[in-house]
Amino acid sequence: MLNIVLVHPQIPQNSGSIGRMCVNIGATLHIVKPTLFNLDEKSVKRAGLDYWHLLDLKVWEILEEFLEKNNKDSARFFYATTKAKKLYFEATFKKDDFLLFGGESTGLPPFLLEKNPNQSIKIPMGKDGRSLNLATSVGIVAYEAIRQNFNHFKDELSY
Repeated sequence: MLNIVLVHPQIPQNSGSIGRMCVNIGATLHIVKPTLFNLDEKSVKRAGLDYWHLLDLKVWEILEEFLEKNNKDSARFFYATTKAKKLYFEATFKKDDFLLFGGESTGLPPFLLEKNPNQSIKIPMGKDGRSLNLATSVGIVAYEAIRQNFNHFKDELSY
């Protein structure tokens, strides 16, 4: 099962939309606190519509806790950042990978990117763009992981 990891997300509507997508692709959503919103907020659930109760959600109090508990899988972590050299479609994904995304205005913590340059990926953008919406970015990378591993996902997805 694919793992989507939001590190310090800031906009509840993005997290809600990502949660809805996770339900639809059978992914686990990991949210690493602190967040700038309460996970019980109406806006998160509204963006996730009636899917939120179906979501496989794991909430982590701090990043170190998430990293420690998932350390055995760290070789399968991919760090989405505008600072990477590798494009997301150049990465080789597996079905149980962890796709990490930072907060909307902050990105991922620099220490993660400095320690993992070969696992850092980016989405190509035009010269006038700084970044894409977080929910859009998660969808782009998650669906590439599904495309690369479709045989592992086809029983879980309708097509």
